[in-house]
Amino acid sequence: MSTESPSASAKQSSTPTKPALTPRKMRLWPAFVFVAAYWAAWAIVTVFYPATFEQFMTLFWSPMILAPLMLVWWLFFSRQAWLERFWGMGCVILAGVSATYLAHKSMMMGMLMYALPVAITAVVLTLAVTRGAEARMRWLAVAVASVLAWGYFTLIRVDGISGRLEAERSWRWTETAEDKFLAERKVRAPEAAPAAASEMVATEADWPEFRGRNRDGHLLNVSFQTDWKSQPPKELWRRRVGPGWSSFAVVGDRAFTQEQRGEAEAVLCIDIATGKEVWSHEDDTRFYEVVAGAGPRATPTFHGGKIYSQGGSGKVNCLDAATGKLIWSRDVTEDGKPNANAEKLKPPMWGYSSSPLVFGGVVTVFAGGKEGKSVLGYDAESGELKWSAGKGTHSYSSPQLLTAAGQQQVLMVSEQGLEAFDPASGKLLWEHDWNLKDMFRVCQPHVIGESQVLVGTPMTEGTRLLSLSKADETWTAKEEWTSKDLKPYFNDFVRLGDHLYGFDGEILVCIELASGKKKWKKGRYGHGQALLLGESGQMLVISDQGEAVLTEVSPQGLNVVAKFKALNGKTWNHPVIAGGKLLVRNGEEMACFELGHSPATGEWEASASR
Repeated sequence: MSTESPSASAKQSSTPTKPALTPRKMRLWPAFVFVAAYWAAWAIVTVFYPATFEQFMTLFWSPMILAPLMLVWWLFFSRQAWLERFWGMGCVILAGVSATYLAHKSMMMGMLMYALPVAITAVVLTLAVTRGAEARMRWLAVAVASVLAWGYFTLIRVDGISGRLEAERSWRWTETAEDKFLAERKVRAPEAAPAAASEMVATEADWPEFRGRNRDGHLLNVSFQTDWKSQPPKELWRRRVGPGWSSFAVVGDRAFTQEQRGEAEAVLCIDIATGKEVWSHEDDTRFYEVVAGAGPRATPTFHGGKIYSQGGSGKVNCLDAATGKLIWSRDVTEDGKPNANAEKLKPPMWGYSSSPLVFGGVVTVFAGGKEGKSVLGYDAESGELKWSAGKGTHSYSSPQLLTAAGQQQVLMVSEQGLEAFDPASGKLLWEHDWNLKDMFRVCQPHVIGESQVLVGTPMTEGTRLLSLSKADETWTAKEEWTSKDLKPYFNDFVRLGDHLYGFDGEILVCIELASGKKKWKKGRYGHGQALLLGESGQMLVISDQGEAVLTEVSPQGLNVVAKFKALNGKTWNHPVIAGGKLLVRNGEEMACFELGHSPATGEWEASASR
């Protein structure tokens, strides 16, 4: 018998039952918007703005913008339970920190620029796929996606960055080109190249320093048969080389360059006829950075029977050119200190790249020290530091000799602009301020006659023509024009008559010397290098993929005459032609090709086919 009163029963039955609370649906659309915006920006700058300042800044900053936006969405607007929010955030962060710790050293910046956006994208896609799944299943899926996305980047290494700012990736356990070079060097039988002459003297036919005798990339008074299809250049030899971006200095039958050999940096002499090593000098130092990898950057200089070199870490050597015997050695990171108690200088971000200039008994190199220690002048015979000067701290260019109004001057470009020094004393003669702050300059200043200098700058600034004048003892450098049509990165340009030819980004361009205006822009060879042949308009281009392309250039346009594959792998080194032979190299191999030589006329002709 029920004791509940009828009124109580009626009251209970009339009370409405509250429905069970259901969790709000996950709000995913902001995440899709952020991720889609990131990949759209990535695609736009990669396809339409390769190797530009805009691309670099986008690739660098966009992950750092994407990450906090995603964090704010996830924590405050995703509508997930707080426990799930902390779980998802913890999975991504913990997997990222662990992966960064385990990653190859070349991936340190890559974990931010490449891995972070991929990991975020993987988690967002996982949340979309598991949106209606049980909470525990979704939690597990987020953890797995985080581990797999981050974990992939622990399995790879970056072997360098292309001219288009694209990472060149390999599985981290595979052999590098340097590994193969070192392994081959261990088992290679001792080379028996012929001994060098007791005294070496450079002639007009030689190529004794970076970009030739005038450092302008112009080979004079030559021509050769251009039918490379039926009569291609004959390959004489090919050999592995250690990492490095040096070009060659050539005197007689000897070529001089630099390479990295594990933990040793080497200057070496090669017999051009056979490709065999005549001698080498090694220093226990190694420069490495992820963009261009390990190895020296500068080209040795031949002068007065000696070889002068500067390594990527700042070591400057004077060697006997015939034997490789060390005469003297200096370290610009020590000599460039503002005072004796200061710490040694750190090499520039991409290494010391200054090919020594020898003039008037003084060896001039870039050091990048502060307080008047930017440029150093050493006694060519003893190595004694004779002077220091300048204010630039960041440069990948080399000193350039200029004779103006009968006065010899050494030019040096840096992030500050252009400075001119007296070769004997280092006294500042004049300067042109064109400050880039944290940006950089690589290209050689280009001298025109005795009164004009061209300064090239990559990314956004372009090329500037300066006119020099002197009144009493005061020099003036006047800006004639600045052209955005020629923005040379690390690809030096050449001049033929009244026009300049070079790379604007990765495309060849011709501009007027008088105005800086573009005449044409065509021919995609990546970030290659150019060598002007004589006065006829022939120009040899080495693409950044190692293709040798013989072209004819004029203000009217570009004509491709012939081409062949000269090297394998990324090629940024300058080509050299001397004694009827083409010498090319990159960070993996070097090769020599016979172009033929006619003693009667001094003209080059293609040799018989291989």
